[in-house]
Amino acid sequence: MTVEAMRELPRGEKLKLLEALWEALSRPDEAFESPAWHSKELAETEQRLAEGKEQLHDWETAKKTLRSSFE
Repeated sequence: MTVEAMRELPRGEKLKLLEALWEALSRPDEAFESPAWHSKELAETEQRLAEGKEQLHDWETAKKTLRSSFE
């Protein structure tokens, strides 16, 4: 299915497609390997956190912050 064809679907069909895609992505994939830069970014974030240069936020606060940035 093309992106253009997906745009033409009714909202309910788009939601079904999204759920199917999410279910497929949620299953373990033995062949999936994170890119090398993921490890580097995680290590740098942990270092900033240890140095007090990074703040932790609970998930609800993070969602509100992200949503407000798109309003």
